[in-house]
Amino acid sequence: MQKVEFDQIQESLFFEELTNGLSVYVLPKKNFFKTYATFTTKYGSIDNTFRVRGKEKHEVPDGIAHFLEHKMFEQASGEDVFQEFSRQGASANAFTSFTRTAYLFSSTGQVEKNLTTLLDFVQSPYFTEQNVEKEKGIIGQEIRMYDDNPDWRVYFGLFEAMYHHHPVKIDIAGTVESISKITKDLLYTCYETFYHPNNMVLFIVGPVDPEAIIRLVKENQQNKSFPDQPEIERFFPDEPEEVAEPVKEIELSVGISKCMFGFKEKADKVNVKGNEFLKQEMATQIVLEALLGPASNLYQSLYDDGLIDDGFGTDYTLDRGFGLSMIGGDTPDPDQLLQRIKKELPPLIEKGLDQDTFERIRKKKIGANLRYLNSPEWIANQFTGYRFHDADLFDLVPCLEALTLEEVNRRMQEHMQWDRFAVSIVRPSRD
Repeated sequence: MQKVEFDQIQESLFFEELTNGLSVYVLPKKNFFKTYATFTTKYGSIDNTFRVRGKEKHEVPDGIAHFLEHKMFEQASGEDVFQEFSRQGASANAFTSFTRTAYLFSSTGQVEKNLTTLLDFVQSPYFTEQNVEKEKGIIGQEIRMYDDNPDWRVYFGLFEAMYHHHPVKIDIAGTVESISKITKDLLYTCYETFYHPNNMVLFIVGPVDPEAIIRLVKENQQNKSFPDQPEIERFFPDEPEEVAEPVKEIELSVGISKCMFGFKEKADKVNVKGNEFLKQEMATQIVLEALLGPASNLYQSLYDDGLIDDGFGTDYTLDRGFGLSMIGGDTPDPDQLLQRIKKELPPLIEKGLDQDTFERIRKKKIGANLRYLNSPEWIANQFTGYRFHDADLFDLVPCLEALTLEEVNRRMQEHMQWDRFAVSIVRPSRD
């Protein structure tokens, strides 16, 4: 077991890679009451074309990673895993993103029992043709529900506007048509490929004894057999630099329009790793906050003119093979809002940030990250996401401290190129 000290934030992280390849991380928090654990696989909705080295190549239906997540909670015994966690005083959940699937629980007691339950159910798949067919109806209903959700549609509309071919433009749940092609055998193929321990990370944070936790996990894993797993090859289509559609619009039954816009990341900037990943993410977030955050002049001007409300926000997504900034919210007049953005944003980008603005936002972000370290949920979910990019959550504050104004202004010029600008709009239906 290795121990890594982060003196600046007074944290000690314990780590061990087991013989089956599973990476186990434990962050003890003596003064906490809650323990939070995540068991995560580096497998998400974009991983639809793959091959284990030396074996045949597979192309599977859209939405299968999310479908698999749903089916993992069904056990051969008929036992409801959620009820089992509940009896043990824990709250359990799971989620699928573009690039990972996570299973998790939080509890204030019976941590070792809940951790055993987490490991055992994720490593005991049970799929039948009958339960797969039944799930298609459930997930199909979920897909149709999101089809009518304006926030979801404007969000995914921006991905669709940005990307020509990359599967990030496809809804994480897939479509009713795509999930109809999912079979028991395809689920087992995906499970056996991506749920191998060497493609997974277990992270536990809370008032726990690291040695006892890692000993429990090792004993649990020693009682299970896993075949050797060669490297997974993932295949993605070539993606042009420019956006697919400058503007994507739909109409839904909404009372006010929704508008999201942003810039598509350059191809040579979407596969950065380690500290470069952290630096790029932090620098871009500072840029967005400075230009369009609540304290910016442009935000205040748009707000005073009634073009945005306090739900207007910014975000930056950088992940495996894709990246984009996302800006927007509700607006009574998306056309006027975009006209103002296209007129008033370019001179701000050309001018760059000044030292005072940079320092203010950087200090704000350092403070926010230090506060987040009091949230076991935030720590666990963020840690695994960064780990899959060979980056470390606990290097965020040192990264922010090391950033310079020159680096941030260079990032702004690099990212905010108008030939990579796209818009997604949901307007009220006219009928």
